[in-house]
Amino acid sequence: MEKKETEATIGEMVKKDFRKAEVFKKYGLDFCCAGKKTLTSVCKEKGLDVVKIEKELKESAKEKIAINDYDSWDLGFLADYIINQHHRYVNKAIPIINEYLQKVVIVHGEKNPETIKIADLFLIITDELNRHMCKEEDVLFPYIKHLSEADSNGMKIEPSPFGTVQNPINMMEYEHDVVGDIMKEISCLSSNYTAPTNACNTFLVSYAKLKEFEDDLHQHIHLENNILFPKAAELENRLL
Repeated sequence: MEKKETEATIGEMVKKDFRKAEVFKKYGLDFCCAGKKTLTSVCKEKGLDVVKIEKELKESAKEKIAINDYDSWDLGFLADYIINQHHRYVNKAIPIINEYLQKVVIVHGEKNPETIKIADLFLIITDELNRHMCKEEDVLFPYIKHLSEADSNGMKIEPSPFGTVQNPINMMEYEHDVVGDIMKEISCLSSNYTAPTNACNTFLVSYAKLKEFEDDLHQHIHLENNILFPKAAELENRLL
């Protein structure tokens, strides 16, 4: 279904008010990688009651919580925030989660073979994100910060060596999709991070850490796909 002219995408909805993210998580609606879809279209795909969800979205706006207005931030500041908040979290969390998962495989792998698959999939995520974040920190984000500085100082910019910022953005969004799909498979294999009744503490902690990792990844990708990247492309077009 095509986006109606007056209907915001779910990514745009979360962009304006991050409290709506909790409602989308409740119904398993992907607002980061699949954030360009409308609520009407994703509800139709999943057979969900759009009226009920719209009501819950309105209720979520009444919650008194502190939220950051990411959409109003300078692009350079937002890029630095993503690095310091989300890239650093990923770098810290990955070795811890891998260690827990390997211990779980050794102790529970025979009776719970899904843990072997989960551990293997998370190793793929480890490799994907390590390379992905290096490309962002070494190439894409410095260029976006250059755009932001040029705009603030009224400077002209030269075309980038990669043609247009949309080229690396397309690659980053593709890689977001790859990692997002793997996390969905891990969620499915783990019954949404629900450890079996015979689970030891390491088992419980490993699943809790995976859930925490997924939640952080959702916000991480949302900030890039729905705010940083489109605004960077718009700014480059204006400056060129």
